[in-house]
Amino acid sequence: MDKLLVVDVVGLTPDLLQHMPRLQRFAEAGSQAVLETVLPAVTCSVQSTLLTGLPPAEHGIVGNGWYFRDLGEVFLWRQHNKLVQGEKVWETVRREAPGYTVANVCWWYAMGATTDWTVTPRPIYYADGKKAPDAYTRPPELHDELVDELGEFPLFQYWGPTASIKSSEWIVGAARRLMPRADLTLAYLPHLDYDLQRFGPDAPEAAAAAREVDAALAPLLDDAERLGARVVVLSEYGITAADTPVDVNRMLRSEGLLEVYTQDGMEYLDPWTSRAFAVADHQVAHVYVDDPADLERVRALCAALPGVAEVLDRAGQAAYGLDHERAGELVLVADPTAWFTYYYWDDDDRAPDFARGVEIHRKPGYDPAELFLDPEDKLVKAKAALTLARKFAGLRYAMKVVPLDPAPVRGTHGRLPARDQDAPVVLCDQPGVLGDRIAATDVRDLLLRLVGVGAQVS
Repeated sequence: MDKLLVVDVVGLTPDLLQHMPRLQRFAEAGSQAVLETVLPAVTCSVQSTLLTGLPPAEHGIVGNGWYFRDLGEVFLWRQHNKLVQGEKVWETVRREAPGYTVANVCWWYAMGATTDWTVTPRPIYYADGKKAPDAYTRPPELHDELVDELGEFPLFQYWGPTASIKSSEWIVGAARRLMPRADLTLAYLPHLDYDLQRFGPDAPEAAAAAREVDAALAPLLDDAERLGARVVVLSEYGITAADTPVDVNRMLRSEGLLEVYTQDGMEYLDPWTSRAFAVADHQVAHVYVDDPADLERVRALCAALPGVAEVLDRAGQAAYGLDHERAGELVLVADPTAWFTYYYWDDDDRAPDFARGVEIHRKPGYDPAELFLDPEDKLVKAKAALTLARKFAGLRYAMKVVPLDPAPVRGTHGRLPARDQDAPVVLCDQPGVLGDRIAATDVRDLLLRLVGVGAQVS
């Protein structure tokens, strides 16, 4: 079987490809198609579809997070692969070739997966509350090998106000070291997410980011060519312009449906007693309604909220392949330039302390404001420097620099694209293997064909 490299350049679109000369040459020599993505068009859902060939209704990844009803908690960005229901593409290959080996470099749901090599972001959470950048690897000895060669995983350049090309360059470096050992190598490059959300997809910074990731990716593509590997470069979604944050949880609170509890003057979402609340995830929000008697009222309230394009009940969700038990009783889809905030407090003085930090696991929804330093705080850079000094001194610290005003956000994603130029793409080094379009659910079979396994084994 041929080696296969699959690179997820998240946010890649036909519009951005014009700024990426190395990838342009790759596409022109091979083949290119529009990717018909799934709803929600967010990382965890789309990646799970690409690897299983199933829609979210079947693999269960209804977003980057959801309300775990049996625990009474909202969790985003979980990592255990058992959450993904369905056979992954390499597991299908192994039924024909039992020794098939796989390296996963930063695709999601990496932990506990049946891969041979795993690299995924994983901070160190010390007992005294400190957090330090690091990555989880399997086998364990891979950790020190990569750190010795590449330095520590640049967690603070992977997400947050200081996110930059450095994280994608590190990931490329790790993939280059693992690709000679693996039959299938998966690599996830996050860089386009950053400045497209910060400045918008049409900003000069977006074109510059495209050029940066193109240059970072080039050595990996060159290595693949030398190794004789087949190559697929794809994306999950395109990022489009954003100008309208939608505070769905604040509306539900004003209607007496969402409840909070208070500790130390701070308000926390109370999912156990709320009659309805939303888990915001870019341009999609799952609304969980505890009592069926409230469903019609909540539906009407959400439909009347400015910025909401669709309110999907179970039948509406089924039309998009999203009707899984983990989904909210209602799923909201935003207007083209709107997106959902997770905010539920009415007074910023009562916001929880994690709201001003990069806390992707504590916030009950996605927060793109984590990409910014608070522009209203004139001392924010000095505070950030002081916090970093405490970190380097080995002291506990909290990076409270994120704005509570969502106005700076200029790019978003999650709904299905309105035009092909904003859609994700699939590129392949092999001419003639792609038509003009390919469904996300068909990518798995494309990968099987590229490694010489017939789709009929699925």
